[in-house]
Amino acid sequence: MPESKPVVAVLTAPGERLPEGLEALETTVDFRLANDSDSLRSALRGAQILCVTDFRTQAVSDAWPAADALEWIHATSAGVDALLTPEVRASEIPVTNARGIFDRCIAEYVLGQIIAFAKDFAGNYRYQSAHEWQHRETEPVTGRSVLVVGAGSIGRTIARLCNAVGMAVDGVGRRARPGDAEFGAIYAQADLLSILADYDYVVIAAPLTPDTEGLFGAAEFKAMQPSARLINIGRGPIVRTADLVDALVDGEIDGAALDVFEEEPLPTDHPLWDLPNVAISAHMAGDFIGWKRALSEQFIDNFHRWQRGEPLENIVDKAQGFVTSGGQS
Repeated sequence: MPESKPVVAVLTAPGERLPEGLEALETTVDFRLANDSDSLRSALRGAQILCVTDFRTQAVSDAWPAADALEWIHATSAGVDALLTPEVRASEIPVTNARGIFDRCIAEYVLGQIIAFAKDFAGNYRYQSAHEWQHRETEPVTGRSVLVVGAGSIGRTIARLCNAVGMAVDGVGRRARPGDAEFGAIYAQADLLSILADYDYVVIAAPLTPDTEGLFGAAEFKAMQPSARLINIGRGPIVRTADLVDALVDGEIDGAALDVFEEEPLPTDHPLWDLPNVAISAHMAGDFIGWKRALSEQFIDNFHRWQRGEPLENIVDKAQGFVTSGGQS
């Protein structure tokens, strides 16, 4: 009798098909597509692997009792906060993520926003729309300071690009540690409030965990320089949005570039849309042309590791909510 194919349940957003590139495994894998709690319950029965592409879903928690043979869970995102339900955390099933896929493009987005602020691109667009010739001076980027909150792989890539244009970059991690090639210094998250005033740009690149949820609120914005800008490419709930709006309106900080929000999509009547010192993008900082296929290729590489009984790459520390140094089982 031929050996049965491994069963892979794939949880997507409603209306989505099997992720581009996974068809390369269709002759060797039994894919079961799910897009809600009910279909996931059916897909999970007997499945050895769960691949999650919808990182906002609550379906995993709802369907978890049906996971009777699961050996591995993979998220096609860097953040895994929605996936780490109490049941998943308590299980011995390893969770992997898409660490490394989005790092460079997210870093390019951050550097682009820094340059856009410094060179007042928003002002250029406004004057162009009004057909108005308005000469003015703009800021240099070289010599300005950046604090990257989140010293993981994305944060380090951001630091490398900012260093390349002559900026001074420090980082914030769970605890202080000596600086390295990317960061001049790495401070403990507990010391954040006392160091914020030293930086021209504050970039949030941390994962959403119980320790980072609501990390930036009224006190943090008051501690920043009035000329400072905030860039958030981490997760929306790390920032208390109402406090950010107040800080921007009151001039406690000079501007913000936001790719993630507490509520997504951002409601059409939200005040952030109309603030002239805010740049908004639709949770797309890392989504380069071809990113979906790149995610599938990463999963396929890890699938072959699983098949051969080799250590998986990008193992998430479920207690902390992100991949720690090494990232292998």
